Amino acid sequence: MMRNTLNTLSRASARPFKRLVLGGTLLSLSMAVWPIDLLQAYEAARKQDATILASRAATEAGRERLPQARAQLLPNVAASMASNNNQLTSSAPNFLGQEQTSSTNYPSSNQTLTVRQPLFRPYLTAQHRQAKAQVDDVDALLAQDEQNLAVRVSGAYFEAMLTHEQLALVLAQRTANMTQLDAARKSFAAGAGTRTDVDEAQARLDMTLALEIEARANVAYTLRQLEALVNQPIDRLATLDVSKLELLDPQPNRLDDWTGRAEQNSPQLQSLRAQVEVARQEVEKANSGHYPTLDAVVQWSRSESENVTNIKSRYTNSAIGLQLNIPIFAGGYVNSLVRQARAGQERSTQALEAGRRDLGLRVHKEFRGVTENVPRIKALEQALRSADQLVLSSRKSFQAGSRTLLDVLNAEQQRVLVLRDLAQARYLYLISNIRLLALVGGADVEAVVAINRLLQN
Repeated sequence: MMRNTLNTLSRASARPFKRLVLGGTLLSLSMAVWPIDLLQAYEAARKQDATILASRAATEAGRERLPQARAQLLPNVAASMASNNNQLTSSAPNFLGQEQTSSTNYPSSNQTLTVRQPLFRPYLTAQHRQAKAQVDDVDALLAQDEQNLAVRVSGAYFEAMLTHEQLALVLAQRTANMTQLDAARKSFAAGAGTRTDVDEAQARLDMTLALEIEARANVAYTLRQLEALVNQPIDRLATLDVSKLELLDPQPNRLDDWTGRAEQNSPQLQSLRAQVEVARQEVEKANSGHYPTLDAVVQWSRSESENVTNIKSRYTNSAIGLQLNIPIFAGGYVNSLVRQARAGQERSTQALEAGRRDLGLRVHKEFRGVTENVPRIKALEQALRSADQLVLSSRKSFQAGSRTLLDVLNAEQQRVLVLRDLAQARYLYLISNIRLLALVGGADVEAVVAINRLLQN
């Protein structure tokens, strides 16, 4: 009777405290920052990530090669002007044979305007085609970095989500171990349990506490890694809504189709192909050293008092014509440049082939990462249902005396391991999807939006 009265008083006194805690919780939630989702993180990284900003700057610099090369093919206009103050000293013998010296100061000036238009310069023509290929190269590199940005942000975000989920599992396991330890101590004190059960529960709890420290460190690191991409502090993350996750195979569901799509659309291969063209035009530039060059030249000049024999003279000259330069012998320099350029072309060609093979391997890996994780996730979901049932059965059997506390702890440990593996499999499925899209040039905003729909705040 007294025990029931004490319990009633205890519940009555706890009501104001619960209301206070609930009010404080609601106030803290109203003041908390809204969780950042994947799309927000991706948009922030596009504006703040130092790697992508550096890539855009490098692209802008590389694009200037084309107008620079085009300028070499256009007319070149140059003007020069000079104005001098001259002192002319002359000496000559007079009629008596004596040397007579005279000095004169006079100004002189000249102005020249020259217009030169290249007519036949193979070097400049090849340089212009090379500049086009170089612009294609930097554009492809920027596209590749943008694809990698989606992968880096998604990978960092999913890794942070996974460490949060792993910490939650460790905390839940710690609570369960504390409950089991308390039950083991009470059973041992009542004479129904054994010291071994207490020691086993204590050992499991100590191990869980160590895992908690590691899990909290992983959470802090992964959040810091994501913050470095978005350049802003992050308090919370949106979580994965498992009910929205549809386990679908890649479409089309053929590896060869994805490999062909990657070879056609991959920014990496586009960059390597552009580099092969750059090397080919470098060979043409080297070969141009054997060819003559032809320019059209128009020149107008005017000079005043530049003739010392007639310091009052003034000349105006206009000329139009062709200027032909023919290389004859350069000591083997041009031949050496050609051999060097051909070796560079071979290197670029082999780099393209190596990149194509490596791309095929990566497409194969990510394609299997998607297709193989679909049945794996389904199998782990079934394993989780079985683990839940095992925990329930073990607890009931322990209460009935047919199972030991160690059996209960093992069942709960097995359930935690299944939950951990299931979370990892889901995140591997998601990151493999975005990586596969990046290899074929499809990791854009739409892909990020599609994955972001699977999250909940």
